Amino acid sequence: MLNLSHSGITEVNSLLSASLEELDLSYNSLEVFDNPLQSLKKLYLSNNRLTRLPSLDSLSHLQQLSVDGNQLTVLIRGAGADLSALEQLDSLHAARNPYQCECGLKETITFLDDTDSVSVEDHPDFLCATPLAQQGAQIMNLSLEACDKMSKGKECVVIGEDGRGVDYNLGKDEEAKSFSFDQVVTADNIQSFHHELLQPLTESTSSGSNGALLICGASTEKISTLIDCSIIKQTLANLFSRVLSRAEEESFISVSFLQFYPDGSAVDLLSPNRHTLKLVRHPVLGSLVGGLCEVCVCSAEEAFTLYETCRETLKASAGSISSRCSSLFSVAIERKLHPEEVESEVCRSRLQLFSLAGGASRTDLRGVSPLVKIVDQTQCEAATSDKLLHFLLNEALTGNSRTVLIYCIHPQGLLDDETPSALAVAQKARSLVTKASPDRWCPRATEQEIRDDIMDLRKKMMSQEDNEVHNTYRLAELTQNLQIVKNQSWEKRREESKKIKDKTQSCRPSRCIREITDTMKYLQDQLKQEMEEHIREGKGNAEKVQERVARIQQLREALREETLMNGAATEKSDLWQQSQLENSKAQERRRLLKEDHGRLIQEEVEKMERDLAQELTEGPQRELLVLTRERQVLVLQIEALRAEAQQAERDLQNQYHRHQTELHCLREESLQVFRVFRQVSEEQRKMSEGRYRSVLLEAVQDAVYLSAQNQQLQADNKQLRKALGELKDTLAVRGDPKAELTQQQ
Repeated sequence: MLNLSHSGITEVNSLLSASLEELDLSYNSLEVFDNPLQSLKKLYLSNNRLTRLPSLDSLSHLQQLSVDGNQLTVLIRGAGADLSALEQLDSLHAARNPYQCECGLKETITFLDDTDSVSVEDHPDFLCATPLAQQGAQIMNLSLEACDKMSKGKECVVIGEDGRGVDYNLGKDEEAKSFSFDQVVTADNIQSFHHELLQPLTESTSSGSNGALLICGASTEKISTLIDCSIIKQTLANLFSRVLSRAEEESFISVSFLQFYPDGSAVDLLSPNRHTLKLVRHPVLGSLVGGLCEVCVCSAEEAFTLYETCRETLKASAGSISSRCSSLFSVAIERKLHPEEVESEVCRSRLQLFSLAGGASRTDLRGVSPLVKIVDQTQCEAATSDKLLHFLLNEALTGNSRTVLIYCIHPQGLLDDETPSALAVAQKARSLVTKASPDRWCPRATEQEIRDDIMDLRKKMMSQEDNEVHNTYRLAELTQNLQIVKNQSWEKRREESKKIKDKTQSCRPSRCIREITDTMKYLQDQLKQEMEEHIREGKGNAEKVQERVARIQQLREALREETLMNGAATEKSDLWQQSQLENSKAQERRRLLKEDHGRLIQEEVEKMERDLAQELTEGPQRELLVLTRERQVLVLQIEALRAEAQQAERDLQNQYHRHQTELHCLREESLQVFRVFRQVSEEQRKMSEGRYRSVLLEAVQDAVYLSAQNQQLQADNKQLRKALGELKDTLAVRGDPKAELTQQQ
């Protein structure tokens, strides 16, 4: 015997004991358990996550089997899991599983109904989980007449031999309905879509025509993963490989992501500010979504990463209604046909990837798919809705686009209204006609043409006064069209894309530390290089030496500041990581504690039910016994809640202390920054004061020098006047006429 219950086991690779007869793996996390030992007589797999039974062909000695509390939808599913092959089986426990009450459950019901040798004590708890109409009903009470009628036609959905059609059997006396499509595949060979449907779509889009891929129908986790990895990712890779292979043409690629709520409102998931979206019609560019943010991408990997990020954002923002929200991921491609020319023509194309929520049936809990509404409106030639999603879908299904529709169906057998409705809608959508043609335009010529129209209209408005209102509206329309053309500039869109990336991609602590470390390394290398040059050159020109010393001083100051920032960032990062780790550990502790209490209470309830079933007393004594056992269960529940509350209080107290520590560190960091700022300000003040003092000293010295020069000039002027007077006197004594003339003057 080997007991590994309550051990947190997620997988079992091999069991080496060949003589093992009893194996208990209950209350673990097993999703698959294959190749059990042939010697087993008792196998307990209760309360795991099994979605199918293990292979039972080799368990010829098995006597007891417990698989209750798992994720089994059927007990018997084809070869390898036939319970009727276990000849010595005498006890089976398989309750509390989400059984799917469809035709696939027929073998399970037949086995439970026909077997007499096997004891199935908990069969009243074999309840239906799906479909919704049968939820909570006992599987033994289901009628198999519809399945018997349907089995005469073999399967309800049969793929044609050529893989281009489907025959649907209604399970009645009516003949099967046939539906024709371009290709029909199963989930196992979904890759075959690429060669026939998706590859021509990417070829057309890369050549300049618009394309659209509509994905509708069943939205299970498996199908969503297959679509993302096998269709979306490969389609993007194929498209980018074709566009980037045109090296002779300059290209510009951008992506956008829209989320549509069930009420028809739209949200731009790439917009940091959530701008209002509206439909804008341009005479040259056609229909555009005003306010839509686009992000430039350079590779298929970058585009798919943005797609996955937006899908996660959609699930997080929509919450419980995310399964009812549609989305649109668009890839816009623009190519300059003549890059060497200034006024080169630009080829514009767009690939739209629609993910449409809802079903084709009016009774679907996810609501009606937008595709159904568009197809019905198109066939009856009714006016389409003014909602953004309906307009875009109508353009993709009837406008200038090469469109591919992939409709995922999951036949349910009994009470299945979705499959026939889905096949009918897909058949109607296939009959719609589109016409894809390349879209080319010249930005400069279009801009100049609109400017000329604006000038002409202004002259007309100045010359005459009639139809002023019409001309005003026309002028506003032309101005808006001109602004739209300006916004199509590649340079402007790259700048906007960079702003969006900077806002949405916040700097993580590890990334900041790496950037600071790189800066410190660069500063250290520069300082080392300056010091080596200073030592090598020695004493030379005084100005050069002074300049190099100033650079060395600046590098030292910058290195000191980076060292302080690195210490603060490292401490902040350590605190952040420690806080995240402690929070995760606390959540895991509370989760494990809650699960353990739940298991303990469940075991106590089961024990109480078994004891009450064995107790033969009646009347007040039995009621007293029931109340006593229920009181024990309530006491356990109260104790469990008290323990969980105490654990949560301890975690909350620890979190409070961590937040206090982080607050203290932030306060210290702020003070450190303030001290550094004050020190730098003080140094700048001292430098400014010294500079002003030197300027003032130089001004005083200049004033003294100028005063001395002025006195010297005045003395020289006095001596010159004295010499001139003496010269005049000498000339007067000699009787020189020039002297008289000089005196008169």
